[in-house]
Amino acid sequence: MAAKKILMLVGDFVEDYEAMVPFQMLTMVGHTVHAVCPGKKAGDTVRTAIHDFEGDQTYSEKPGHNFALNADFDKVKAEDYDALVIPGGRAPEYLRLNPALIDIVQKMAAARKPIAAVCHGPQILVTAGVLKGAKGTCYPAVKPDIEDAGCTWVDVNATFSNAVVDGNLVTAPAWPAHPEWMRKFLGVLGSTIEP
Repeated sequence: MAAKKILMLVGDFVEDYEAMVPFQMLTMVGHTVHAVCPGKKAGDTVRTAIHDFEGDQTYSEKPGHNFALNADFDKVKAEDYDALVIPGGRAPEYLRLNPALIDIVQKMAAARKPIAAVCHGPQILVTAGVLKGAKGTCYPAVKPDIEDAGCTWVDVNATFSNAVVDGNLVTAPAWPAHPEWMRKFLGVLGSTIEP
C-alpha cells in the first residue's frame, strides 16, 4: 500500500469521535493526515463536542476534548493531497462560509480525489456544489440539504452503522458508522491492512 496524504477539515465544535477516530485510524494504517482549521495553525487546537444518541428527538451534546491541529490551513494546496476527510458536528455549518475552504473542496472533487464525509460534513459538500448526481448519506437533519443539492439520499439504517460509496465519495450518517465508513474509505483509497 502506498501511503496517502490526507487533508482533514475541522473547526471548533467538530464532533469529537468524527475527528479523532478517523485521524487515528488513518494514521494507524500508515497514511499522513493533516488536520487543519481556517484561522488556526499547527499546534493550535479546536474544541470538540461529543454528540450522542440517547433517545431524544435529536442528538445530545457534551463537551469533548481539545483536538490538536498539525498543519497550517493557510499553506494548504489541494494538489498536495490525495484525499479529503470532512467530519461532522457543528463546525461544517460555519466552515462552509469560508471561500478558501470551499475552493479546496471544489478542486479536490474536480480531481476525483477520494472524499469521506460524515454526519453534518456533507453541508460543506453542498456549499461546494459537488453533490449533483451523486448518491450519499448524512445525519438525517441534513437530508433536505443534500437532496436540494441534487444528491440522492440513501437511508442506510436506523442505527447509523453503515456507509455509502459512490465513485470517489464515501458518506456516513454519524460516528456509529466508523467501522464501515473507514473500511469503505480505505477501499476507495486503495489501502490494504496487513495481517
